[in-house]
Amino acid sequence: MSFFDVTNNIMNTISNSLLFPVIFVLVLLSFVALLLVGEFLSEYAKRNRDVKNLESTCSEVQNNVQHANYKAAADALRRIKQNFIVTNFAHAAAEHMEKNRIAAIEWLSQEYEIKMAKKLEFTRIITTIGPMLGLMGTLIPMGPALVALAGGDLLTLAHNLMIAFATTVVGIFVSGIAYILTQIRKRWYWQDMADIDYILDTIEVKA
Repeated sequence: MSFFDVTNNIMNTISNSLLFPVIFVLVLLSFVALLLVGEFLSEYAKRNRDVKNLESTCSEVQNNVQHANYKAAADALRRIKQNFIVTNFAHAAAEHMEKNRIAAIEWLSQEYEIKMAKKLEFTRIITTIGPMLGLMGTLIPMGPALVALAGGDLLTLAHNLMIAFATTVVGIFVSGIAYILTQIRKRWYWQDMADIDYILDTIEVKA
């Protein structure tokens, strides 16, 4: 047996051994995608942006900080009613505001930005690996399918082609869901960070 034959057998063994892990991961990602849709709908239900409330509250915070009344400024921050991310940031910032720890509020805003990036990162990864796994699930069965075609084994050929087409569809389906969620959340989080920056700028300018 030549070196080429040995190498070819090794590559075929490795390739065929990857088929079941690829299928398993694709099935797992399908369930994850459905869970992400449910999480997305839950997050959408919690979004409630009120520009007037934000402007009036920030104005009150600004006036209180200007007069070094940090307790009143913290109480004003707790009355912010916005999207849940902005509201959570305002409530956490109020704890630092009472102690006049502006630097801690700046650090807190960066932590929230990292949290948003982390959430987008997960769906971005799924967007990327979905088609990759789908392509792997398509190409791996094609080898046995071609061998079956050459041998006239139509049943094995049909079985492998079914696997190839199914993995392609599932990979694109998972990737499509993750891509849509990523794009919509990206717009949401840009708006949330704009609101957080507005709160932060109000505190910093007058602090």
